[in-house]
Amino acid sequence: MKNKTILLSIILVVSNVFAQQKVLTPNAAVSLALENNYGIKLANNQLEVAKNNASILNSGFLPTVTGNAGATYNVDNTEAEFSNGTVTILNGAESSRYNASVNLNYVLFDGLGRSYDYKQLQERYQLSELQVRETIENTVFQLFTIYYNVAQITENGVALKQTLDISNDRLKRAEYQFNYGQSTKLAVLNAEVDINNDSINLINSRQELKNSKRDLNVVFGNVLEEDFDVNTEIQFDVLYNKADLFEKAKTRNISLLQIEKSITISGYDLKSGKSTYLPTIGLSGSYGWNKNNNNAASFLAVSMNNGVSGGLNLSWNLFDGGNTITRVKNAKINLQNQELQKEQLLVNLEGDFNNVWDDFQNKLNIYKIREENIATSQNNFDRTQEKFKLGQVNSIEFRQAQLNLRNAELSRNIAKYQAKLAELQLLQLSGELLNINF
Repeated sequence: MKNKTILLSIILVVSNVFAQQKVLTPNAAVSLALENNYGIKLANNQLEVAKNNASILNSGFLPTVTGNAGATYNVDNTEAEFSNGTVTILNGAESSRYNASVNLNYVLFDGLGRSYDYKQLQERYQLSELQVRETIENTVFQLFTIYYNVAQITENGVALKQTLDISNDRLKRAEYQFNYGQSTKLAVLNAEVDINNDSINLINSRQELKNSKRDLNVVFGNVLEEDFDVNTEIQFDVLYNKADLFEKAKTRNISLLQIEKSITISGYDLKSGKSTYLPTIGLSGSYGWNKNNNNAASFLAVSMNNGVSGGLNLSWNLFDGGNTITRVKNAKINLQNQELQKEQLLVNLEGDFNNVWDDFQNKLNIYKIREENIATSQNNFDRTQEKFKLGQVNSIEFRQAQLNLRNAELSRNIAKYQAKLAELQLLQLSGELLNINF
């Protein structure tokens, strides 16, 4: 009895602690995930890389400007014979040369290749945005899978605590009846065994709840230092129109949007490949400065010049061994493949949507039935409890009614959150997951 008292005291303390914790709402949970989840942070960094790549600075439309400078110093031994027969011999004659220049190169026309490449970079940036959205959608769904698991275990704990309270009352009644000779010791022992089982179930549920909360905090990047409760109130939108949702799926589904963006990118890749059939026209210009300090054997002691030069050049790759032809052919095939993938995705999307829709409807109906079954189980338990107090049913029948009520509550909790996750899966498939108020 002493061990049982200690066990019940621990459960009571744990229950009081949980009752005083703050409630983490679904909206707050989503905000924490968007701000702190590492997967989302990494996806946003990849988006920044795509943004940099799509900049005008990476487009090839801007000219290139280079600067060059140099200096040369010579010490020579020179023997020079002039046309008049004069001979000059110099030992250790010094001379130096200095130069500097600024050069500009600009492609005026390249068959529109860089234009298509730039548009392709812009589309890749938008594709990265869609990939970030996909990461966020998957993270939010993962978040609520764990969040509702915490909620389910929380409600299970309430049902298990209620079961334990009922068992405690039964033990008190059995001890009272035994002390007054109205029952045998066996009834007391049976009640104690049931209390131990119910206590163990509740303790395991508490541990499972702690583990699930830790898993939820991982999604937040472990930013929550204090314990918390979650909101166990669930509302379902039963006014969904199947046809309207499917139309949204065909225009907002994230996988479909990504394949459409990939088709656009492949189209620009094909045009970029064809642009190499055309010539390239470039413009070049430079400003240069040179100074020479010559030795005594030279006609000029010092010479210096500076000036501007410019030019226009044309290059035309008439034949590159067939590389361009191969590239264009492969680009066409890649474009055709992605168009086929889109058609396949649409077929799969319709099948998946119908499956998810039916799954949601079935789980919602099961939840409603489970909810109605609670009232039946509660009524059955109340009647059995009345008869038990009057001695009209034995402890085994009473225990069975008690377990039926507990199992009905646990089954209701399972059905409740399975139906909610099925609803979220339907919204994700329709591209509406991030548009709802959690």
